[in-house]
Amino acid sequence: MHVFFKLHFKVLMELLVLLMFFSSCTNKNPKTTDKPVIQSLKLNYAKGFDVKYFKDYKEVIVFSPWVKNMVFARYYLVNDLKTTTPVNGSKIKIPLHTLASTSVTHFEFLSLLGEIHSVTGVCSPKIIYNKELNKRIGEGKITDLGDAFSLNVERTMQLHPEAVLMSGYNQRDPAAQRIEEAGIPVIIDNEWMETSLLARAEWIKFIAVFFNKEKLANRIFAVVDKRYNEVKAKAARVKYKPTVMAGSDFRGTWYMPAGHSFMGCLFADAGARYYFANDTTSGSLPLNVESVLKYFSQTDVWLNCSFNSMSDLVKADSKHALFRPFKLNQVYNFNKRLLPSTANDFWESAVARPDLLLSDVIAILHPELMQGYELVYAQKLIP
Repeated sequence: MHVFFKLHFKVLMELLVLLMFFSSCTNKNPKTTDKPVIQSLKLNYAKGFDVKYFKDYKEVIVFSPWVKNMVFARYYLVNDLKTTTPVNGSKIKIPLHTLASTSVTHFEFLSLLGEIHSVTGVCSPKIIYNKELNKRIGEGKITDLGDAFSLNVERTMQLHPEAVLMSGYNQRDPAAQRIEEAGIPVIIDNEWMETSLLARAEWIKFIAVFFNKEKLANRIFAVVDKRYNEVKAKAARVKYKPTVMAGSDFRGTWYMPAGHSFMGCLFADAGARYYFANDTTSGSLPLNVESVLKYFSQTDVWLNCSFNSMSDLVKADSKHALFRPFKLNQVYNFNKRLLPSTANDFWESAVARPDLLLSDVIAILHPELMQGYELVYAQKLIP
């Protein structure tokens, strides 16, 4: 009995220590300095980052999208590397002058901030839409760093940019660790994990912090925010809301937007009815074709179809022809701004300009509200 008690006491003590450890790890705003916070960056929608201003530095915190209240990365931005900062984050000298980027979703932010010239290294250059970047790639002024999921570490080290901008899922990979060990800061941009279009667009403020261009970012985002909500208000007044579906079958699986995904929010803001609107998850819902037919066969409009023509759509799967939008010729993709290289501006500039994307969808669903409007990213599938 005495042994039994000792064992359970030991287990309880170990659990207590673990709880104390994880409690300290998941504190969203741990006390990192005794210095007073002068100001915090104002955010209206984005939940994934925070910026605080101190006398000698900025503290930038990126929160984990996967573990609630856990800090994913922390940066202290200084004008002089001799500046003393807390030791629980990476020290980065700003403003940045050279930057490598692993995702096309970063480029429109940089372009709007007038910093696209800072990009000296990219991943998968064939999928880049930005004209200035393509020009500089053609001139040999930008280094190809390989694929985002298998970054060429040696080439990145040789390039030695002042920082590498990555999406969050890359932070823990060996390539990112080796780059940091070589003295090149890795900046984590988790914009893609936000659940609304305006929240994703507000990450322009995150990028701006590293260039001391917060005021410009605030002005740019204020315009986008205003335009988005103006057109959203138009859609909110409609009496009839068409039903929508999205995606297409790919090797037996149909990835439909979850209710709290940015695409699900787009449908709601555009004045549409969507079967999974009440779903509380983000990301995508993997379904089989039979389930999609059950829930969406009588839908009014089919959006974000991955094909360019109706003939290709039905060749890929004859079941596609069973959906009402196919019969009504109401199938749209977001491929209007597509280069021969397959670079698609929908994945690039639409992240920073959700006002244009929302306008496209409203113009499709409620053309009477957007008379004279020309679609930017969307287009109807050709026969």
